[in-house]
Amino acid sequence: MTTTVRPLAIVVMLGASLLLAGCGEEAEVEAPAPRPVRVVTVEKVMGGQVASFTGEVLAQDEASLAFRVSGRMIERSANVGDQVKAGQVVARLDPQNALNALRSAQAALAAAESQLVTAANTFGRQEQLLGNGFTTQANHDAARTALQAAQSGVDNAEAQLKIAQDNVSYTDLVADAAGTVTARGAEPGEVVQAGQMILQLARQGGRDAVFDVPANILRSASADQVITITLSDDPGVTATGRVREVAPQADPVTRTFRVRVGLDNPPAAMRLGSTVIGRVELGATAAIELPASALTAVNERPAVWVVDPVTGTVALRNIELRRFSQASIAVESGLSPGDVVVTAGVQALHPGQKVRLLGAGS
Repeated sequence: MTTTVRPLAIVVMLGASLLLAGCGEEAEVEAPAPRPVRVVTVEKVMGGQVASFTGEVLAQDEASLAFRVSGRMIERSANVGDQVKAGQVVARLDPQNALNALRSAQAALAAAESQLVTAANTFGRQEQLLGNGFTTQANHDAARTALQAAQSGVDNAEAQLKIAQDNVSYTDLVADAAGTVTARGAEPGEVVQAGQMILQLARQGGRDAVFDVPANILRSASADQVITITLSDDPGVTATGRVREVAPQADPVTRTFRVRVGLDNPPAAMRLGSTVIGRVELGATAAIELPASALTAVNERPAVWVVDPVTGTVALRNIELRRFSQASIAVESGLSPGDVVVTAGVQALHPGQKVRLLGAGS
């Protein structure tokens, strides 16, 4: 006998089967396991920092030697790298125009002195005639005025002669101190202007190591900090020094400050223009140190993952860095002692995710 199954019964049986299957699948879905992460507990520690910068050796005192008058330069006896002595003539202008002006001033003085002699004789006669009653007071006063004018003319001629003599001496460019020529600004045969740099002279008497330093290092270092200077190509050549001068304004491009460190008895190998490395140990301060692996970013700012000890979940927190290296970071602000920070596994985390701590230490 054949059993007939009605269509309605088939539909009911299929629906019950699907419902049971669905309940079985929901029973199998479980909440994700907490992600294991490695953490550290934040605390402030005392630590110092050694900062190093690359710079160059310059003279403490540099001067631009220039003529005080214009003219055509006919000689330059010193070149870059030459040692010059105080009082040495290093360049000359064509003196012909200055000599002509000197002769003109000498002639003007002779004429003024002749006029003075004539005016003095005239005044003497008027003095005598007035005493005898043979001239008027007006003539006497006019003679006195002429004498005074002649005397003024002589004084002016003497001053012009002194100017002409000085201009002749100015055609010789003289080094005012011993030193080394570091640059030249004109060649023989050129017409140069008064004040135009002819030679750059690094005067003897001191050497500076010059560096461009960030503002945060300037704030951390003390004013009398001893700085160690070494040659970049020969670390065995060393010297020490202290900050002698700090630029009052930052460079508009690099935002660093030019710092000049006066060298104490620099070795001869530290020549002008040598590349040197300066190292300074900054004072120990309380800081929060973390492994560099803890660092991430959010909103284009540095951040770390912080674990909530109550819920066991993580959240991103922005921080301010004091310094950064490939191994560690120093946190300026954003964290407090006792915070638990994730140091490994930060790439796979998302806000609110539960984590399992693998290690908590300082």
